[in-house]
Amino acid sequence: ADADKKITMVTPPLRLLLSKPNVTKRLSLGCLSTLDRASNNTMISPASSLMSQSPLLQQQYRYKSLTKTKRRQRDKMKERERRVAAGLPAKPKPPKYIPKDLPVINAMTRQDRDAESVSFDVSSAVEMKEKINTQNEQEDTLRFGFDGLVMSDRVRKLLDLKNGSQKEVVTSQKRRGMELFQLREGDTGSSAVQVVALTTRIQQLQTHMAKHKKDKSSKRGLDALYVRRRKVLDYMERKDFESYRKVVKSLGLAR
Repeated sequence: ADADKKITMVTPPLRLLLSKPNVTKRLSLGCLSTLDRASNNTMISPASSLMSQSPLLQQQYRYKSLTKTKRRQRDKMKERERRVAAGLPAKPKPPKYIPKDLPVINAMTRQDRDAESVSFDVSSAVEMKEKINTQNEQEDTLRFGFDGLVMSDRVRKLLDLKNGSQKEVVTSQKRRGMELFQLREGDTGSSAVQVVALTTRIQQLQTHMAKHKKDKSSKRGLDALYVRRRKVLDYMERKDFESYRKVVKSLGLAR
């Protein structure tokens, strides 16, 4: 009798054990089903009685087998039902939504746009001619950066760019072309100046490839320069369309 009393004191009833919240959270559905099968058919199962009493466990039992995708779909359906109940459309519209029946009104006619384009091309051509004339009025470019120094005619002939190498000639042409599109003095990083620099390098490689047709590494570098110039032109077309038009018209690029 004393041993039975000790056993009953050590092992509490199953209903009290399952009524504790920390124990019920740790119990899985497999354990509950095992308890149901182990209990007698005539007696009421502790697990089933606990499921009928606790709505939280019923909800866990209902949605335990749902995957993440199904749970996400269920949340969407609940949100749609809430919106419909509030008198809103079931699905929210995107941020920049434009209705199909909204009439599109052009600010300018096609004739006006063509006339504006022609006038812009004429003004940009006049501006470019003025810059070229101012460059030609300056003194001739000398080698090694000796421009602006006082020297005799014999020394000036020695330092003339006509006696320079091909690299010096290309560098001088590149510098003069970049000066035409500079936004300020010493500008070397604006988009238009980058396009001029890349075009100069591309023309140099094109001349090289015309002579050495089997130079595959130079051909690969030339293709990379094409891609870089196209990316810069695409950026200019999005951000600064006027300078983009000037560069394309002046350099004669096919766009």
